[in-house]
Amino acid sequence: MFKDYNINQLILPLDLEVKLQENDVAFSIHHLVESIPERAFDSFLRHTGCPAYHPRMMLKIILCGYTQSAFSGRRKSRIL
Repeated sequence: MFKDYNINQLILPLDLEVKLQENDVAFSIHHLVESIPERAFDSFLRHTGCPAYHPRMMLKIILCGYTQSAFSGRRKSRIL
């Protein structure tokens, strides 16, 4: 079981001046990761313990971090 993962949720951004441009690499990464079949993530599914974040969401974070030359978890948390 994974935590609820909804990319279409409505959230008001804290800074209304910060918006992604239409040609941002984040959109390409999103479409790439969404094209991976769901069965590819089945091996990550666990039915015990605390629900984990969806592997699809985590992969997007890792790939977006790599495009910004952020290779460590601490650095990614500052960028994202």
